[in-house]
Amino acid sequence: MAIWLTKSRAMAQCLRQRVGLLRILSGQSCSSPSTIFPLQQYNSPSLPSKTLFSPGRSESTVAANQLDSLSSSDSDDDHQVLDFPGGKVGYTSEMRFIPESSEKRVPCFRVLDDNGELIKGSDFQQVSKEVAVKMYSHMVTLQVMDSVLYEAQRQGRFSFYLTTIGEEAINIGSAAALSADDFILPQYREPGVLLWRGYTLQQFANQVFANKADDGKGRQMPIHYGSKKLNYITISSPIATQLPQAVGVAYSLKMEKKDACAVAYTGDGGTSEQLWKPLSSSSVATMAGPLVPIYQNNFEAMVLLLRVVHMVSEAYE
Repeated sequence: MAIWLTKSRAMAQCLRQRVGLLRILSGQSCSSPSTIFPLQQYNSPSLPSKTLFSPGRSESTVAANQLDSLSSSDSDDDHQVLDFPGGKVGYTSEMRFIPESSEKRVPCFRVLDDNGELIKGSDFQQVSKEVAVKMYSHMVTLQVMDSVLYEAQRQGRFSFYLTTIGEEAINIGSAAALSADDFILPQYREPGVLLWRGYTLQQFANQVFANKADDGKGRQMPIHYGSKKLNYITISSPIATQLPQAVGVAYSLKMEKKDACAVAYTGDGGTSEQLWKPLSSSSVATMAGPLVPIYQNNFEAMVLLLRVVHMVSEAYE
């Protein structure tokens, strides 16, 4: 146990050196001996490159190709569409609820164009420079932590790890918009929400190494984070179980008349399960609880392409 505690402390110390505010990827080396936790040295002073995160899932999917398939609409040169599975989806810069059914697909909301410029007339929330720098710092911190912990898992230091590569902005952006009183019901890829709320690198290291300093006393699998203090419900291994739980949490908040909401994260893997249906069923409308579902559909379900999952589902049915 002492050995594992030492390893996790060494790793956390190395991470803190690497992800200090505005000193990210400064090329500092670990203070601990390389025999305890050998790490790849990153000497680039710029942002992490794609090669730094070669284990990322995006290289094994068609998502990148689909995101590149943008074409102009006949009616408006400035209006583009995205070729999602099942048909093309248009863009909108207006955030509004759509209570009625429509033959048209729900458009994709965005406030920036392809060149990163603000779209005129967009609904957006201006943040201060301090908040923007903090968000940027946390996104890079999350990338570096993912890279280090993923390499540690591949070295056999612990048994299980999933990265959030490509989903950093969803993590940090949504976390920054929420109140600390809101309850988070996450899937595997939302450690950025915990990071934003104050979960330390040492706590992440304690959890994945399951040492005696772990908040869960080493009883959970790696990356099954949880924090009662930070209103972050512990991750459960089965896919999509957080969704019906979120309905109950939202109803409880309503009954207790708390000024908070339940936020449930899921993706293609979760929406391929039967358990996601409570979020789209009459139970939500009947209870009218403060529930915010966040779907991170990236054309994948865990490590399988979405089209493969659908093929298996159709064959099973």
